[in-house]
Amino acid sequence: MTAPQIVRYGELQPCKTAFIDAHTPGSDQKENFTIIGGGVSESPDQHVHIGVPHGFNIGAAGQPPRCRNSLHSHRTAEVFFVLSGRWRFFWGRWGDAGEVVLEPGDIFNIPTGIFRGFENIGTDYGMIMAILGGDDAGGGVIWAPQVIEDARAHGLVLSEEGKLYDTKKGQSLPDGVGPMPLLTEDELRAYPEPGTRDVLPNHVARYWDLHAMADRDPVQVIGETGVLRDRPGFEVALLTRGSARADMHRHDRASVLMPVTGHWKIVWDGGEDVLAPGDTMSVPAGLDHMAVPSMSGDAALYHVVATDDPAGATWKG
Repeated sequence: MTAPQIVRYGELQPCKTAFIDAHTPGSDQKENFTIIGGGVSESPDQHVHIGVPHGFNIGAAGQPPRCRNSLHSHRTAEVFFVLSGRWRFFWGRWGDAGEVVLEPGDIFNIPTGIFRGFENIGTDYGMIMAILGGDDAGGGVIWAPQVIEDARAHGLVLSEEGKLYDTKKGQSLPDGVGPMPLLTEDELRAYPEPGTRDVLPNHVARYWDLHAMADRDPVQVIGETGVLRDRPGFEVALLTRGSARADMHRHDRASVLMPVTGHWKIVWDGGEDVLAPGDTMSVPAGLDHMAVPSMSGDAALYHVVATDDPAGATWKG
């Protein structure tokens, strides 16, 4: 049986040229991490830590204070939880339809089909962890037109194939390949502009509320019966010290463990290890394992596993 794979927080390899806004002032200091799956990076420089398909992708964004990720959209789920720092998420065609501020452990299942962005409004470098639906994460990123136009002014051009070219380095689009077309006004009108009151109740869950609900059993955070009801092709649960059990169990497909707080001892058939916040563990399908806190103090981790539901638009059931 294959052993779990672990990507340590301190060994994450960032890409600073992952997206079209990599040179745009205000967004030029962000770092993108692709932990599991190919992700949605537009740069050939992006390092993929674990390439094995899981039915979803795991990534992360690291940014210094006041650095933002530009407005974009996805065709499948984009779920973030805050690992460190204080973050403002905003959405809408111009980013002014609504916003919410999240802190460590808080989780946001962003509705598909809306433009969204985020910025670190804390006082130090911060990190948010991401779960993207589908093995191909919906085929890439859809950018608000002004993002593509601003990037072109700073030397970056996105091809119609979704690849970046840096004109400041003498790069140009290959023969026969055109630039990524801008969305038309008719296309833009199809993107919803929900207000904050429309989004928060069904898409945002606060860490300490989830922590309280997971006092005896793990709480399903995202799923058909989750706190955030959705069927994005995966389920997310929160496990705490109160709901951890020293019972070996297995899943019929690969699962992922992502600590939020505390240190966690993971035991599997053939070995054991300890995870800390920011570490990511991929547990192979069919492998007996268990997870329990290894030290005193607060301890919680998010658990992600794929389902048979297709990755796609936010479920309205």
